[in-house]
Amino acid sequence: MATFEAARNKYVSDSVSTMSPGNLIVALYDRVLLDLDRALAAIDEHDIYATHTALIHAQQIVDELLISLDLKMWPDGASLAAIYRNVQAGLIDANVRKDPAPVLACRDLMLPLRDAWREAAGLVGAGGAS
Repeated sequence: MATFEAARNKYVSDSVSTMSPGNLIVALYDRVLLDLDRALAAIDEHDIYATHTALIHAQQIVDELLISLDLKMWPDGASLAAIYRNVQAGLIDANVRKDPAPVLACRDLMLPLRDAWREAAGLVGAGGAS
């Protein structure tokens, strides 16, 4: 089993290292949205551990997105940074209270951003974002 796990980890690492920056950002957004969906399901099932795990992972990704913003190169990125901070606060609130409302609010903020990055990265045609 350890050999399979090592091979899987190498495959994932190689896949990530060969992604374009745009594709990597889209993949991070996709994973945040998956984490939020998992958190919602776990909240519904009253699974405290799974809720916590999904929300913490989503926070870690949002943290990475936030620290990767270079406001010196893109001063208008301050608006995006504010959204990320809002999402971080919502994820913390959701985790403390195990409440789906902040999770849904975070999802509503992240989904259109993911779709915009998909379009910018050329992964969908104009108007074809899901």
